[in-house]
Amino acid sequence: MTVQGSSAVVLRAHRTHLDQPPSSLLDVITLPPQEPAAGQVWVRNLFQQVIAASGDLMFETTQIPVPTFRVGEPIHGPAIGRVVESRADDLPVGTVVLHMSGWREESVLGPGEAFPVPEGVFPGPEYLLNQGVPAYHGIVDIAAVGEGDVVLVSGAAGGVGSMAAQIAKARGAAYVIGIAGGPEKARYLVDELGLDAAIDHRNDDLDERLTKLAPDGITAFFDTIGGSQFEAALRHTAFGARFALCGALAGQVGGGDGGHPRLDIMTALVHEVQIRPFTTRHTPDQVQAWNTHYARWYAQGRIRFAHTLLEGTLQRAITAQDELLAGVHRGNVIVRLAD
Repeated sequence: MTVQGSSAVVLRAHRTHLDQPPSSLLDVITLPPQEPAAGQVWVRNLFQQVIAASGDLMFETTQIPVPTFRVGEPIHGPAIGRVVESRADDLPVGTVVLHMSGWREESVLGPGEAFPVPEGVFPGPEYLLNQGVPAYHGIVDIAAVGEGDVVLVSGAAGGVGSMAAQIAKARGAAYVIGIAGGPEKARYLVDELGLDAAIDHRNDDLDERLTKLAPDGITAFFDTIGGSQFEAALRHTAFGARFALCGALAGQVGGGDGGHPRLDIMTALVHEVQIRPFTTRHTPDQVQAWNTHYARWYAQGRIRFAHTLLEGTLQRAITAQDELLAGVHRGNVIVRLAD
């Protein structure tokens, strides 16, 4: 069967500065018809995940260790779809799959590009569209969080941070503090995600709150923000604290200098702070480690899928990208695509 032309999001021009909204550079076009070949499947997409990294991949060059988007070509990202035509024996029609060729209504996928979603494990297939792999890798492999730790997580209402904070709790941390922007998000961290405390960086004084909440200092810090939040965390470290640096959103949004925080070298020396920046390669071992623990912790009620589910077309996904970078939503941002 020939796949008739379907819609896809393409990059019209590269971003040139951080103040430029992604929506100003993205168009929805109709792709030419395509014939699935042997071993391929035709997938109609149901859910599109929107992630902050897509904004960086719209630049001509980026420090993120993956290829950037090309002008005039469809962009890509995590999506969930259902197989509607199959020429692959292991993926029959009707199979719901996770893949990385989203940002289009339909995708033609080859061997090794579509992964069946397990049935009966989560309430819906969209629960697989999370950012738990970097969160798990950072909390477990980089910061080595365990029983008794006092953990601080910046960007704790975001897709990665919300998972990282809950993973720290599931690992037995004694006290987990989340930093978020606004009182509503701060309440969400405590009332719905089960964190021990939250700091509203827009209205609270970071130093005053950390002095009260962690009088003996934090032992681990998972950072997705950088900037002043990194600096404050360093001022409130216990001896031997471990810092897992996952992102620098303070320097990725709005053209600020949050990606270049000041390092208090003397405090780092005296407290013997271990500062470990990392990237997550999403190796098979990393993915398997997260998925195994995610399923078990979710079944035990120890972790929730923090997410915002939006309804609409690919055009809604484009506007959601702007909203994500502006901090409008909380948790993992997902668009359920209209039929």
